[in-house]
Amino acid sequence: MNADFWKGKRALVTGCHGFLASWVAAELAKRGAEVTGLTNGALRGFSPGIRSFGKKMRVIRGSVTDYPLVKKLFSGGKFEFCFHLAARTDYGVCTESPLTTFETNIKGAWNVLEAARNCGTLRAVILASSDKVYGKQKKMPHTEGQSPLGRYPYDVSKICDELLGMCYFHTYGLPVAAARCANIYGGGDFTWSRVVPGTIRSVLRGETPVIRSDGTPMRDYLYVEDAVAAYLKLAEAVAVNKAGGEVFNFSPENATSTLKLIKTIIALSGRTGVEPRILGAGRSGAGTDMQSLSSEKAKRLLGWRAKYPLEKGLKKTLRWYIEYFHENTSRFSAHTR
Repeated sequence: MNADFWKGKRALVTGCHGFLASWVAAELAKRGAEVTGLTNGALRGFSPGIRSFGKKMRVIRGSVTDYPLVKKLFSGGKFEFCFHLAARTDYGVCTESPLTTFETNIKGAWNVLEAARNCGTLRAVILASSDKVYGKQKKMPHTEGQSPLGRYPYDVSKICDELLGMCYFHTYGLPVAAARCANIYGGGDFTWSRVVPGTIRSVLRGETPVIRSDGTPMRDYLYVEDAVAAYLKLAEAVAVNKAGGEVFNFSPENATSTLKLIKTIIALSGRTGVEPRILGAGRSGAGTDMQSLSSEKAKRLLGWRAKYPLEKGLKKTLRWYIEYFHENTSRFSAHTR
């Protein structure tokens, strides 16, 4: 990654209060970019990106579903780069509330794309897609040439985002690309329903970790710093006309079972003798028991590859949560209820 590339660049990060978005924004600021963040959520002090920013980031309160606001933001910001990460991402919440999921994820995407089209200064718009767009397929690992077969609200919303992005690329020449990342984990993710933060919370509380499935579903797990590198690499490539109109998989290419993942976290925590409690059987909530991505395209065209093996990434993640909760015990109480 070219660190000097980002110095002085004007970048917008939507959903800047979120897990991945805050890490992306933090890295951009670290590399000297002029970062603006859009958020309709609270700027939580524990967000890793927000904490490292201080006063370096301009924050706008509002929703991507508000087109007049988004249009005004783009018109005044003269952004060169946009990382559209604002979305509903909790799989269970998306399934329970499809209308708000579609409004936020799909309407939000077309609002951003239309505002970007009329901005006239964009060199790259990066859309956050997901490995979930593939749905249940026999061919593994998934490659970008496979047709998306996602069937659930979150999956479908991300498929629509990609279609909208490709529409704006081919119709209007907007420099757009989409990132399909494997399951991202790392410090600062406080969505406890996700397996990594949920298990770490249980471990730190001295509780027995719970597996909702039977423990056999296989997934790729991508450490957040690798995901950030992927987004920036992709933006750099789009900006020099090397990746526009494309989708890319980003994965460590090492599918791991839920049971093995949780046992690894337990082992790293030092809680010897603890066994997870298995509640379910069969399919996971994502609708498929096996999901793995090929990153060959990203390696070939972007020069990207994951640097963090699972155990190394989990060590950093566990250390992040331990240090964070050690800072203030009241935070631990607030975020473990």
